[in-house]
Amino acid sequence: MKIEFQGAAQTVTGSMHILHLDGSRVLLDCGMFQGKRAEANDRNRNFPFDPKSIDAVILSHAHIDHCGNLPHLVSQGFRGPIYCTPATKDLATIMLADSGHIQEIDAEFLNKKNGKHGIPHIEPLYTARDAVQAGEHLKGIPYHTGFDVLPNVTATFNDAGHILGSAGVRLTVKENGLTKLLGFTGDLGRWGMPIIRDPEFMGNVDALISESTYGGKVHDAPQDMGPAIVKDLSTIFGRG
Repeated sequence: MKIEFQGAAQTVTGSMHILHLDGSRVLLDCGMFQGKRAEANDRNRNFPFDPKSIDAVILSHAHIDHCGNLPHLVSQGFRGPIYCTPATKDLATIMLADSGHIQEIDAEFLNKKNGKHGIPHIEPLYTARDAVQAGEHLKGIPYHTGFDVLPNVTATFNDAGHILGSAGVRLTVKENGLTKLLGFTGDLGRWGMPIIRDPEFMGNVDALISESTYGGKVHDAPQDMGPAIVKDLSTIFGRG
């Protein structure tokens, strides 16, 4: 097994990791890179791999920096399943359609602006129609239910406690007579938050892929969130 990091490594956006498994490839997340327009356009339009070579995608949750480039992946030739939780499937369907609409509006705005200066017409990264086609690949799998990703790979989702439907995934990989356990946390939530359940322990693994954006930060207690929001809103209202 070989792990290749192609997004959200040394940056906090565009989550995208490839597992090379005995001639097959599994993509963990396919997030949109969000940053300065030129860099974001280059990164999002040009995959560092052939989308047709990906056999399956496992999606941790529906935030755009984790799922936002799935329509482009599909439009460029990916034809496999995209595994996620049922709630992530529902949310991603909405999020991706909205993102596709935004891509269209942005391209229309830029073409009007650039046309005045003779700059060539650009196409949106993907359209709302592309997003609908990507949604047809989504396969909702409940938490704690094992499923086959490939003949030699099974997986199970556990609650990551981040947003509705967010999941960590525990993969069991059988290769060359050996069995290895790989964990991918996606984005982990905090304990004791309202509405969202606490993140679950996925169990021991041989290797763990985890984002660490807030790994060195101590958050304020959840009970202090309400007064903090009221204070900020009061400041804003005070400015008119």
